Amino acid sequence: MRFYSLIVPVYNRPNEVDELLESLTRQTYSNFEVLIVEDGSSNPCKDVVEKYKKLLSVEYLFKVNAGQGFARNYGFERANGDYFIVFDSDCLIPENYLEIVDKAIKNKGWDAFGGPDKEHPNFTLVQKAISYSMTSPFTTGGIRGNKKHTGVFHPRSFNMGISRQVFEKTGGYTITRMGEDIEFSIRIMKFGFKVGLIPDAYVFHKRRTSLIQFFKQLHFFGRARINIGRFYPKEIKWVHTFPALFLIGLIMLPILFFLVPALFKLGLIILGAFYALVFFHCFFEQKNLLVAFLATITSTIQLCAYGFGFISEGLLKVFKN
Repeated sequence: MRFYSLIVPVYNRPNEVDELLESLTRQTYSNFEVLIVEDGSSNPCKDVVEKYKKLLSVEYLFKVNAGQGFARNYGFERANGDYFIVFDSDCLIPENYLEIVDKAIKNKGWDAFGGPDKEHPNFTLVQKAISYSMTSPFTTGGIRGNKKHTGVFHPRSFNMGISRQVFEKTGGYTITRMGEDIEFSIRIMKFGFKVGLIPDAYVFHKRRTSLIQFFKQLHFFGRARINIGRFYPKEIKWVHTFPALFLIGLIMLPILFFLVPALFKLGLIILGAFYALVFFHCFFEQKNLLVAFLATITSTIQLCAYGFGFISEGLLKVFKN
């Protein structure tokens, strides 16, 4: 019976850790431990972890702040499992998650794996709209772990597992922020390990609770993609440029009104078609008109923020060279 180590880096989010640990008390597969790695927080979650010591095999670890990638390495080095699974602190774990993972490893022989993320029924309307945007086929969300994802699947650290052998061979994360999980996934594959998606091993990912926080997060993701390009230039694909093109198009639209009215009208038609697709597709999935309306806003924020980060970091890279 495989033993799993669940590793969660956390920075000033004790309430999230409380909800995450509570969700883990209901796992149908019980052969696991939890390592909470406090990454130099000023608002620690030690007291929260103590509450669960009679319900879970859970350990609290504190280290000097160095970023989430190295916090995960800190947990890997102290874990006892045959497999290490990393979650973000803002995730809730379905009760059959480990059972599904264990069955997939047995059937497929994965050395490393990832799963998708979904919205929980109790999420706010804004969180549901954000979740839609982050997983929609009409935004860059379509590459984050859907069954029909674009290109090679790279496990992401909100829901990612590796065998002990993978850690011993790779040494874990070599960068701590800005695309650290994608860089790690690419390196795992280069070592020849078997990597795959487990579609049913999803987590409920709360993400951000405000549109401003969401903008900041996606701006960071855009910068991170360029950062990955510094290590692996071929990993910047055409699909990653779509948000930047969307942002440039929005900026150009009012200019075209004065300079080329025909192109302005064409741009409005394309933009209107995009928003119609997002609205009706989201409504079909969510059955909620307000969430569908909010999804047009969150999709705009996602694409513009990612595009802005992508362009600004790309220009910075050019000027540095």
